[in-house]
Amino acid sequence: MKILITGTSQGIGKAIALLFLQNGHSVTGIDRQEASISHASYTHFTCDVRDIDSFPELHDVEVLINNAGTQNEDDIDINLKSLIRITEKYGIQKNIKSILNIGSASGHTGAEFPEYCASKGGVIAYTKNVAQRVAAFGATCNSIDPGGVLTPLNDCVVNDPQLWNEIMKQTPLKRWATAEEIALWAYFLTITNTFCTGQSIIIDGGESINSHFVWPKE
Repeated sequence: MKILITGTSQGIGKAIALLFLQNGHSVTGIDRQEASISHASYTHFTCDVRDIDSFPELHDVEVLINNAGTQNEDDIDINLKSLIRITEKYGIQKNIKSILNIGSASGHTGAEFPEYCASKGGVIAYTKNVAQRVAAFGATCNSIDPGGVLTPLNDCVVNDPQLWNEIMKQTPLKRWATAEEIALWAYFLTITNTFCTGQSIIIDGGESINSHFVWPKE
């Protein structure tokens, strides 16, 4: 299948692209950084997702994965507005089979920076909107909303023993996901799945369900 992924130069986006390539798909990546993947079935376009005029003309996208994102840098413009523009350009069309948005558990919990949470909360609502519209093509649209993932973006806390210990106290599985684990979810929801749609799935090792029940001891 013909796959379009944004934000493929590192982290989750790169892991997703590599998994699709390993399974014989044709992948096009969009990232403001230069390509970090070398593969015969991979095509890279270096452009900023905020600059719609620089987007390549692609007319046969079958799977769209909106992965590009940021934290504390025009979050609403990059994480939400650009995601919407890319989806409207490439995703809402008769050849589409599946759209996947990479959101964040923070869009559900609100437990992060204000604009970041707002942008990711918007992704959840937009996912449902798109799911209703692409259903006419027999296509699905979902989001996966990770908690902590071991990517370069999170090195500042992963490499701080005090902060890491505090985070692990809140995470029942006592670890964070790897980018490769998130990629498996992306593959399942876009290639294997044909019926689940309009859903936003939290993948956070149980952090968002962690509750300290208070009750008198007998």
